[in-house]
Amino acid sequence: MARLKAEVAVAQLNKHGEELCGDCVEVVEGSSTLVVLSDGLGSGVKAHILASMTCKMIATMLRGGLHLDEVVDSLSKTLPVCEVRHLAYSTFSILRIMADGSAYLAEFDNPAVFWGRGDELLSFERESRDYAGKIVKESRFTVQDGDWLVMISDGVLHAGIGGVWNLGWGWDRIGDYLRRVSPWEEDARSLASQLLETTRKLYAGKPGDDATVVVVKIRVPRKLTVLAGPPEKRADDAHVVRLLMESPGKKVVCGGTTSLMVGRELGRRVEVELGSIRDSTPPTGRIEGIDLVTEGILTLTKAADILRDGTPPRHVLRYKTDGPSRLVSLLAEADEISFIVGRAINPAHQSPDLPSELALKSKVVEDLARILRSHGKQVTVATY
Repeated sequence: MARLKAEVAVAQLNKHGEELCGDCVEVVEGSSTLVVLSDGLGSGVKAHILASMTCKMIATMLRGGLHLDEVVDSLSKTLPVCEVRHLAYSTFSILRIMADGSAYLAEFDNPAVFWGRGDELLSFERESRDYAGKIVKESRFTVQDGDWLVMISDGVLHAGIGGVWNLGWGWDRIGDYLRRVSPWEEDARSLASQLLETTRKLYAGKPGDDATVVVVKIRVPRKLTVLAGPPEKRADDAHVVRLLMESPGKKVVCGGTTSLMVGRELGRRVEVELGSIRDSTPPTGRIEGIDLVTEGILTLTKAADILRDGTPPRHVLRYKTDGPSRLVSLLAEADEISFIVGRAINPAHQSPDLPSELALKSKVVEDLARILRSHGKQVTVATY
């Protein structure tokens, strides 16, 4: 079975008038993807602290190898119970997805998690177990490419109370909404944003409770290879181009000299797309079999600048035709990114008029790689 990637997106609304959200989400990536959602009792600072403590404790202990019964027992001994209402200090949902698709879900007093495939809602076989006097519903199941899961706090469930719906949005209506919308949203971030925006509208812009949405989309990892610069030795040209063409996934060539080298080695024509010129951005090009051909160091630097402020939403980049935006779109879409960096010196980059930060291509690529890793991407850099 192909290795799977769990793409996770989180969106939250604070209760109207509160500066802090009483819900907390913790995501831990590694050999598996662990997602913990906790809803603190009440709202404001106290709820925020309780939910944050619950999330951190669960994530840390599970990551350390403790079993769920040990985690719940530790929570019950550490965090307080409301003396007035005798309610749990905080609720939680724990979702762990392995790379082979096997998954585990534990739910304690949170709204039931949604699991879908296309426009179909799937059902969990839940087993109720008593952990330290607390009833936790557990599920073990297998996900596949194209599946999606949505975790929510009860602030989403109750949206619309006293307005659109007397008893709130409700689990069934949210499920119907997700069945209609999910197949059309290609990434987790878009679906999370749309679900939360609908929640905000149902509250008429004044949420009566903290509302949290966690969307998990399952897919085969997307791969991207970026070739930037010819190798230091001309004899390595054919090897580097072969590496690029044999790499799985999409392919990008950055640099005028680099694109000419690729065209020469492949025996293919290099064309310039003059319509892609925007402001001071050089035009993109076209080579058969390559997904994107751009100018080199300026495009890489501008892409890093864009990503440094966070990844723009997919719909913002979709219709941009300039090189940096198209490169950012491909980088944002990919899960695993390989940079092949040639160390041949470009005489144009030795100009004293060129900003010093653009003088070293390898430095720009390393900076870009660092930013991408901070966004959760797996990045490798090889030099020739």
